[in-house]
Amino acid sequence: MLTEIDQKLYAVPAAVRRVGGTALVVGIVALAAAAVIAAVSSGGTLRGFGDVFWRPYLVAYVLWTGVAVGSMSIMMLHHLSGGGWGVVLRRLFEAASRTLPLCLVLFVPVVVAVLTHTLYPWTMPEIAAEAIIKKKAIFLNTPFFLARTLFYFAVWFALAYFLNKWSLAQDTEEDPRRRRSLRERMQNLSGPGILLFGLTVTFAGIDWIMTLEPEWFSTIFGLLIMAGFGLTSFAFAILAAVWLRGHGRLVEVYQPRHFHDHGKLLLAFVMIWAYFSFSQFLIIWSANLPEEIPWYLRRLRGGWQYVALGLIIFHFALPFVLLLSRELKRAARLLGAVAVLVLAVRVIDLFWTIAPSVQAAEHGAAGGAHASPVLGYVLCFVLPIGIGGLWVWYFTRELAKRPLLPLGDEGLEAALEQTSGHHG
Repeated sequence: MLTEIDQKLYAVPAAVRRVGGTALVVGIVALAAAAVIAAVSSGGTLRGFGDVFWRPYLVAYVLWTGVAVGSMSIMMLHHLSGGGWGVVLRRLFEAASRTLPLCLVLFVPVVVAVLTHTLYPWTMPEIAAEAIIKKKAIFLNTPFFLARTLFYFAVWFALAYFLNKWSLAQDTEEDPRRRRSLRERMQNLSGPGILLFGLTVTFAGIDWIMTLEPEWFSTIFGLLIMAGFGLTSFAFAILAAVWLRGHGRLVEVYQPRHFHDHGKLLLAFVMIWAYFSFSQFLIIWSANLPEEIPWYLRRLRGGWQYVALGLIIFHFALPFVLLLSRELKRAARLLGAVAVLVLAVRVIDLFWTIAPSVQAAEHGAAGGAHASPVLGYVLCFVLPIGIGGLWVWYFTRELAKRPLLPLGDEGLEAALEQTSGHHG
C-alpha cells in the first residue's frame, strides 16, 4: 500500500536546502543593489526614490505573490477535478501556498509607498484634488485600500491553512473512511474557494495595478490577472518538478504522461491569457473612449510597441507552437525550458503593464524630476530576482517539511502506475 511507503523515499533532497540558501543570498544582494541604485538615481528626494523604486518593486511583488496565490487556486482545481497530473504536483502547490505569510511581509514596502504618497497618484494630495479622482474617493482612499488588502490575505490564509492541514492529516490517517472524509472536506472547501479566489484576485489586481492610473478602467482586467497568476504558478511548478526529477527524486514518479498533461495545461493557460489580453485590447481599441484608450496609447508608442510585439511572440505565439508538440510535452527538460521562457515573459508582461503608467510629474505633481526612468526599468528586472530569492528560500523551507508526494491520497497509486499508452 502506498500509505505504508517509507516517507524517507520521498523526502526532499539535500540539494533543495542548498538551493534555498543560495537563493536567499542572491535575493539579499539583489535587493541591496536595487536600493542603492534607486537611492543614487533619485536626486536625493523621496519622490525621486519612489519614481525609480516602487513600480519595479510592484512588478516583482505581483509576480511572486501570483505564484503563491495561483498555486492555491490550481490546488483547489485539482481537488475538484482529480487526476494524476495534480497528485504528483500537489505538494509543490501546497508549499507555494504556504509562502503567503512572506508575501504579506513583502507588502509592507507597498504600504510605506502608500503612506508616503510616492506610488499611487490617488494618494498624492495635488492629484487627489482632481475632479475625476474625487468621484472615486469613496473607494480610492488609504484606509479602505489597506483594509481590502488585509481582507484578501485573510481569505487566502484561511483557504491555504485548511487545505494544507487536511492534506497533511491524510498522510497520517490509517482509516480509509477518514481519509475519504478529509478528501471531501478539501473538495467542499475548494468549490467556494475558487469563487473567493476569483473575487479577491480581481479586486487585488484593481487595487495594486489598475489604480496606478486611477482614471482608467477595464472590466476584464481581473480575469487577465487571474490568468496571469495561474500561468505563472503552473510554469513554476513544472520547473520545480523537472528540477526535482533531475536531482535523484521522483525519477520514477514524474513519467512522460504526467509531463504531457502538464504541458497541455500550460498550453491552456497560455491560450487563456492570450484570449483575455486580446479581448481587452479589442474592446478598448474599438470603443476608442477617451477614458480608456490612453492606457494602450502609452504602451504602443515611444518604444513600448516593441515590448508589446515581444509579448505577442514570446508570451503567446512561441509557447503556443512549442506546446503543440507531443514529443516536447513528454520530454521533461524541453518542457522545463518552455516553463523558464513563460516565467521570463511574465516579468516582461508585468513590466509592460506597470512601468508605463503615468508618472506623478505628468499629473502636474511636484518632485520626481531628477529620477531616472531608465534605471527604474532596469530595476524591473533586478527586483524580481531579489524578491524571488527570498520567495524561493521560503518555498524550499516549506517544501522540506513534508514528503514530496501526498502519501495518503487515494489517487496516488493510480497516478504512479507505469503505463506505456497515452494518458488522456
